[in-house]
Amino acid sequence: MNYEKKSVRDIDVRGKKVLLRCDFNVPTKNGVITSDKRIVAALPTIKYLLDNGAAVIACSHMGKPNATFDSFVKKQTEKGADPATLTEEAWKKSLKKLSLAPVAQRLSELLGMDVKMASDVVGESAQAMAAELKPGQLMLLENLRFEKGETKNDPKLAKALASLAEIYVSDAFGTVHRAHASTAGVADYLPAVCGFLIEKEIGIMGKALADPDRPFVAILGGAKVSDKLNVISNLLEKVDTLIIGGGMAYTFQAAQGYCIGTSLFDAEKVDYCKEMMAKAQANGVKLLLPVDVVISKSFPDPIDGIVYTANVKSDAIPEDAMGLDIGVETRKLFADAVKNAKTVVWNGPMGVFENPTLAAGTIAVAQALADSSAVTIVGGGDSAAACEQLGFADKITHISTGGGASLEFLEGKELPGVAALMDKE
Repeated sequence: MNYEKKSVRDIDVRGKKVLLRCDFNVPTKNGVITSDKRIVAALPTIKYLLDNGAAVIACSHMGKPNATFDSFVKKQTEKGADPATLTEEAWKKSLKKLSLAPVAQRLSELLGMDVKMASDVVGESAQAMAAELKPGQLMLLENLRFEKGETKNDPKLAKALASLAEIYVSDAFGTVHRAHASTAGVADYLPAVCGFLIEKEIGIMGKALADPDRPFVAILGGAKVSDKLNVISNLLEKVDTLIIGGGMAYTFQAAQGYCIGTSLFDAEKVDYCKEMMAKAQANGVKLLLPVDVVISKSFPDPIDGIVYTANVKSDAIPEDAMGLDIGVETRKLFADAVKNAKTVVWNGPMGVFENPTLAAGTIAVAQALADSSAVTIVGGGDSAAACEQLGFADKITHISTGGGASLEFLEGKELPGVAALMDKE
């Protein structure tokens, strides 16, 4: 896949109407935004477009609304609701909860300007507002997923979106792994370039995978091997050292013949783990697995509740205990591997990070990246959260804004929303 894509810097936007795909899928409570981080992240591209004389038509999805009354009834019925109680009024109320109106208000506050808000996506309101929009002005379309054709990449919807503007700018990395009307389809009808967020993502991550400074170390964690099958295989073609921790490590240890007690285990992937260990050896890749683990007799319930633990060797987990974090020796082993690296990619926690008692492994990895002089790239919600919560974010080269997209990036998959953009000449 070609990661050399044109950006807003490579196209003249003055006097043009620009359709800007953002990621405004922000958390809200009772109609109030609880974290505006994604809105703030979009500001550099928005300000650049406005400062350079563009009229900006921003758009985004929020949540997973039921785009039709029938789909609303079907989903609620599956959840056990009585169909007789499901009215169109209840459906419209559910849509209102996912309106982008709070985003328009927050944008107005952050930019110190009036941000106009359309009451629809491509209907009369959006068309009239877009037609009147002047250079230096910003408007926002309603939630893209209120249109049933959005997630189906409906050409009619893509064409209708494109008709509002003259240029398309994609700046929502968290959605580029989906071929939706607003992420890929619209590029069939407009010149398509990336904003600063996507430019940074594909620039840093693309180089890390295509031409990394070596030694190149990748760290994978998380719950299941099955979640990262293709990532493991792809990285074994590229890295010098692959570190595996988290719940997925126990299937690898079972493949080595170790007793893993009641630890998380994917029985169907034992042979796959054996294949990956053989592939690492054949490719000359150092594969590091935990040498000791933190165990407990039971999983903490609630997740942040008190849990009594012990530290044991990886091949000495009792039959009635489960591994829930990497151990003391393993933390040092993994940190030492990072210390000597020139490029490090990390995706996935080392244990049950939500519980303070079981967060030491994840914290140790985050600390190792923060202390490293290497190019450090973090992807995945828990890994990114660990770096931010610990105050390490400013010491990491790049924290990816897209969980699923960054994972598919590491798999080596073509991302539809990136492939649709114009290549640099």
